[in-house]
Amino acid sequence: MSAPDSLGVRVWTLLQPVFGQRTTRIYTVQSRCAYPTFSPLCEQNVVTRQRPCTYDLRVSMSIQASPRRVEYLDRVMEVDHYENFPVASVLLPKRLRAPVGVIYHVARTADDIADEGVFEAAERHARLADFRAGLDAVAAGEPAPVHPMLFEKLAGTVAQYGLPLGPFYDLVSAFDQDIDTTRYADWSALMDYCRRSANPVGRLMLHLFDAGTPENLADSDAICTALQLINFWQDVGIDWKKSRIYLPLSDLERFGVTERHIDEQICDDAWRALMRHEVDHARAMIVGGAPLAVRMPGRFGLELCSVVHGGLRILEKIEQADYDVFRKRPVLKGPDWVVIGARSLAMRLRGRVGVQLRSVES
Repeated sequence: MSAPDSLGVRVWTLLQPVFGQRTTRIYTVQSRCAYPTFSPLCEQNVVTRQRPCTYDLRVSMSIQASPRRVEYLDRVMEVDHYENFPVASVLLPKRLRAPVGVIYHVARTADDIADEGVFEAAERHARLADFRAGLDAVAAGEPAPVHPMLFEKLAGTVAQYGLPLGPFYDLVSAFDQDIDTTRYADWSALMDYCRRSANPVGRLMLHLFDAGTPENLADSDAICTALQLINFWQDVGIDWKKSRIYLPLSDLERFGVTERHIDEQICDDAWRALMRHEVDHARAMIVGGAPLAVRMPGRFGLELCSVVHGGLRILEKIEQADYDVFRKRPVLKGPDWVVIGARSLAMRLRGRVGVQLRSVES
């Protein structure tokens, strides 16, 4: 779910996928999984897109190194190291930092297998199949054939908190799809991808809080998917460099936009009309899920308010750039955080998000 050049990485990533860019010594790291906005960071060894132009030691080593070095890093990256939260070090209950760290580590590892390094597609699929076998081992109560320490930690977390394994399988399925799929024909296809890539971690977070009611899960899905969409709209140019387009092709056709617009960074009336539609769609979705932040108690509820307003602020900045996300990619800076903080507190006190929506035509 990149925390922003945003809130706290990528339930609500998130804002990892949502607001920033992470780089390694070799290549830009772009995750398509939505992690909790308060996803932990592994002290100095693992950095998220919340810190641009820094190095991800684990990626640069594990994705290119031998399995032996990968397992060494699994030993080094103890869950206790995940206690350093960018925002939620104060807002997230201390008792949940370790399990959140395990969830983040599992998702990050699978995402890196699918998206980083120089492996051919067939090898990535094979490695994800091995990773899926690790989940099978957790389900069967057996030692995992790969990443044994990682899956041992996951097994303990699943047992202690009664977490479902379905969301983890969904994440792996989405990462596996991301290897080959570079276009989405329509909203149905894109929403199916977001259901598996963005929503699982939010659902896991609610289970950690013993708050996985149908209403809460539905609102969480809306928030997570909206944040994923915001990331897509924000990163159109970045994704194009990876030969990917997440804008539904049916919408491109509807508004008279072609891939040439993206390739040549053409921001004409057709492009602005398309992006206005997509921004309105994402805004309506995140506002629709916002009641979850009001219902959740204490600091966690306040954190979710900030996640909602972090996403909304990015949409505002896209609009302020007249939808030119190529030359003016929106990122959250100091003054934005003041606005987000004030709006989050107001939302918490008033019990409503306080945003007016334009009508969105399907």
